[in-house]
Amino acid sequence: MKWLAREMDTYLQAKEYVDTAIVPLIPINWENEIKSTVAMGEFISIISSELERQFQGRVIEFPPFTYLKSESDGKFERLKSWEKALKENDISHIIFITSDFEWEQAKQELTETLIWLPSIPLEHMDHKHKVEVVEGQIKQLIPFLTNKWQNR
Repeated sequence: MKWLAREMDTYLQAKEYVDTAIVPLIPINWENEIKSTVAMGEFISIISSELERQFQGRVIEFPPFTYLKSESDGKFERLKSWEKALKENDISHIIFITSDFEWEQAKQELTETLIWLPSIPLEHMDHKHKVEVVEGQIKQLIPFLTNKWQNR
C-alpha cells in the first residue's frame, strides 16, 4: 500500500497482514553534485514503489525520509525517531532503502534493516531498459524480504 488516503481504508481493514514499512531515504543537496543526488533519489523512489507493487497487501510504502546531505547527526536521530514510532504502532519490519553510502556506514546504529543499493542512472535509458534494470534489482530484493519474514 502507498501512503494515500484511499489505500488507508484497505490498511485499516487488513491491518494484521500489513507488517512491513518501506521507507526510502532521499538526500537533498543544492551545493554540489546536485544531479547525482537527484538521480539517487529518483532511483530509490522507483525501487521503493516497485517493491510496494510486488508485495501489495503486505507492505506500506511510506513517504520518503528526506534530509540535507550537509545535515549533521540530526538526520540519524530523526530517523531513529521514525523507527521508534513505527515499532510502537505495530510495524514488525522496517526496511530503509537508500543509495546514499553515508547510511551504510551508520547502519549499525539502527535496529531495523537498511538496504543500500548503488544508484543506477536511469536518465538516458529507454523505457524498456529501465524496466529491465529495475526488475533486476527487485529480483535480488525479493528473496531477502521473504527470508526476513520467514525468520521472524
